[in-house]
This record gives sequence, C-alpha cells and structure tokens, in this order.
Amino acid sequence: MGTITRGILGGFSGKVGTVIGSNWKGTSYMRALALKIKDANTEKQRHQRAKFIIANNFLKTMTPFIRFGYKGYAKTQSEYNAAMSYIMKNAMTGSKDTLAIDYDKVLLTRGSLTTAVNPTASITGNKVMYTWTDNSGTGDAQATDRAMLLVYNKKKGEAMYDIDVAARSAGKAQLDLPAAWSGDALAVYLGFRSEDGRSVANSACLKNDAESGGGGESGSEPGGGENPLG
Repeated sequence: MGTITRGILGGFSGKVGTVIGSNWKGTSYMRALALKIKDANTEKQRHQRAKFIIANNFLKTMTPFIRFGYKGYAKTQSEYNAAMSYIMKNAMTGSKDTLAIDYDKVLLTRGSLTTAVNPTASITGNKVMYTWTDNSGTGDAQATDRAMLLVYNKKKGEAMYDIDVAARSAGKAQLDLPAAWSGDALAVYLGFRSEDGRSVANSACLKNDAESGGGGESGSEPGGGENPLG
C-alpha cells in the first residue's frame, strides 16, 4: 500500500496498483511495476549480468574516488551507479568468455573541467611519477585544481589512489604503491578536480599493463579481468 506524504498533489511512497512511488535526494519518482519475465536466463541477460559483475568488481575497489569523479552525474542516481552505467556502455571489450574491462576507455573522473595537457606516468620501483604541463588559465583550469591519481592492480583486483595530492600548477605528483604489487600488471589514471570539489575533468589512462617495480615505459593495450560467468 502506498503512503501519500503531502496530500493528493504530493509524492507518495510504496505501491499503488501497478505504480511504485519513491523519493531520492528530495525528489519524488514514480515507476511502473516490473513485469515478470518467464525466462530470466537468456543469452542477452547473461551477458548483461556478466558486464555488471565485472564493472562492479572493478569499481568497488575505488568507491571514494568514484564519489568525487562522478559527482556531476549524481542527480537521478548515485555516483557509483553513474560510473557503473558508463563503464558497462563504453568501457567493456570482448564477448562471452572474453568479456573484460577496456582500461584505456575507462573514465574514473568525468566532467567539463579542463583536462591535463601532456600527462605522463613512469614507474620506478614502487613509485609512480606523474607529470603534466601546467595549463592554468586555459579554459576553466585553475592553478589550485587538485590532481587525482589512481593505480589499479589487475592481478590483485586492488586500487591505490589519492584525491588531493598536488595542485595543477605543480606539474608533477607521486603515488606510492605496496611492495607486494611488484611485477603485477597495472592501469594508471590521472584526473583533476577543482579545489572546492564541485567540478572535475575527464580522467586519462596513462599506462595499461605497466608493471610495478619494472621502472620502464610500457605500451598500452586493452585488457581486463576474467569473465565471472564464462
């Protein structure tokens, strides 16, 4: 049974006939009751579930980072769900048994803030050194914008990150990695946010399949974890 909270013209919560009412962040929503599906195990549905599991396993290692990175897309859904939707639609590769994250296409921060210019990343020992050209004053880029660094360990399914490590004007930053990551395949990302955190720039994947402890440059190739339903 549904409950009307503000009279007949207000929103409601619960079920009324075939309509469900709810409230999220102060906004009332209505949706139709989902239809029962006789066969919930079609190939298309299995494929979609596999994409969901892979994207969720990836993002759950960096939830606080995603909350900053997708803040501008959390109007009708959470930041996490917005990131899930983007990755499932735009950053997956393969099919059936080969379905995986396409790390080069992943956006961990997404917004209209001016992006980094000439960003690079190099790994020496267990340290990742980031550099970029200070483009403060170009577009809406400010010297006080903060660099957001993240490194994802593909083998261990873990992430290390820092959302407030250096200003855009610094042109460089460093992220320390665990010694246990030595030799593991990594994906390295750089994004920026405004000092007040209200706007963010699209992130960039600077390295894919780099190795911690290797110390050299490495190429960038799409890749991902194993398909859990394969």
